[in-house]
Amino acid sequence: MPSLIRGALLLAAALLSPTLLAAPQVQIETNHGNLVIELAPKQAPQTVKNFLRYVADGSYDGSLFHRIVPGFVVQGGGYNQQYQQLPTYAPVVNESIGGLPNLRGTIAMARTQAVDSATRQFYFNLVDNPSLDGTGHAGYTVFGKVVSGMEVLDKVAQTPTQYSSILRAENVPTTPVILRHITLLAETSTK
Repeated sequence: MPSLIRGALLLAAALLSPTLLAAPQVQIETNHGNLVIELAPKQAPQTVKNFLRYVADGSYDGSLFHRIVPGFVVQGGGYNQQYQQLPTYAPVVNESIGGLPNLRGTIAMARTQAVDSATRQFYFNLVDNPSLDGTGHAGYTVFGKVVSGMEVLDKVAQTPTQYSSILRAENVPTTPVILRHITLLAETSTK
């Protein structure tokens, strides 16, 4: 019941105030420390809605960061600790064209070669990655940025990696990097 009341109050505040509630924040707890991410619903509304659905159902909890490429990205959210793929909702529409750039500290959706194939996996940019942007073609949708805890990602990026015969992939951490829990924090307002 408290979440219903909170939702009603947030809606009332948005309707009564010229200030728009636009930037939800989440805290990501890992076994290496915590991060706070400010999401970007104005620039990537469907992607943020999709991400928050996985946050709300708790299915990111206990998942792995399964790919670490120093000087590039840290990727996770798709596998449990036994390297089994986690269930997904339907793919989300790619919102990268004209969207936010893949700069250091941003969070974006991972996808296959198919443009509209992103489901639950996401990555953090460890450096500026303009080759991933949607400039004239579909890139990878950025939907938020780290506002606290970038040092945690830099620490994670130092984790040794190896080839995994289970995932049939390179850059898999030799020791698990675990996403323990994601919590939706208060929304911040833009004025």
